[in-house]
Amino acid sequence: MKIKVDIGPYKPEPKKIISYKREAPDSFTIRLDWQIEHGPGQFVFCSAPGIGESAISICSDSRNYVDLNIREVGNVTNELGKLQVGDELLVRGPYGTQYPMQDLKGNDFLIIGGGCGVAPLRGVIKYIDGHREDFNDISLFLGFRSPEDALFKDEHEDWDKRHKLFMKFDKMEHENSTACYTGSQGFVTDLVKQEVHDNTNKIAIVCGPPIMIDKTVEILREKGFHDDQIFLSAERLMYCGMARCGRCMIRGKYTCVDGSVFRLDHFEDE
Repeated sequence: MKIKVDIGPYKPEPKKIISYKREAPDSFTIRLDWQIEHGPGQFVFCSAPGIGESAISICSDSRNYVDLNIREVGNVTNELGKLQVGDELLVRGPYGTQYPMQDLKGNDFLIIGGGCGVAPLRGVIKYIDGHREDFNDISLFLGFRSPEDALFKDEHEDWDKRHKLFMKFDKMEHENSTACYTGSQGFVTDLVKQEVHDNTNKIAIVCGPPIMIDKTVEILREKGFHDDQIFLSAERLMYCGMARCGRCMIRGKYTCVDGSVFRLDHFEDE
């Protein structure tokens, strides 16, 4: 006799892929025909049947569709890379906390991202563009391995027109590369050190590799930023998304429900 088990919120649903764009050699963005309420900074789980699930950040701000940027770094994401427009992807969510944009109105924003950490920050940029009157000056500090590895290349010129865009690359394979709108060799932390001068009416949002986040926080503190002016995304391996499995616990907090967006003073509380 077959026993039916109601797995409730754990159950993934099939959603149709309506666009697919290769962003970099190991990264692509898909758009799903999926109408859900979500906020910038939240994530979903994507399933590759017979292989597993992977937590993927939402990189859009729309109630008509969901954009996901996926980096091919393992069995699940490599399998997802084989999907095409018209295919269905099994997804569940959204999960996690979000950047408290409603509470941060009237501030300048420093949006600081490195590598695949730029993906969830695109959702923040999209939110700000949709509520432009609520926020002041916006500066984008983005870092990638090379111009060819940069995400969302076709949006850089528009971002620079709407805001202030600064980019650095670990290496410039071609001195006059046209892969990106603008940028030079170096690290994103160099930009923060050079271009940020004070903390007055400023909010910093940081997402990227842990070493990049640590160095950025150090620089911001040197420039007078208080911990309640700094928000970050903490990356941990997540399996359930509902604080059941305990895999993502850090400092007594579950990244999947207490984060992955943290205000720095809350993140560092023991």
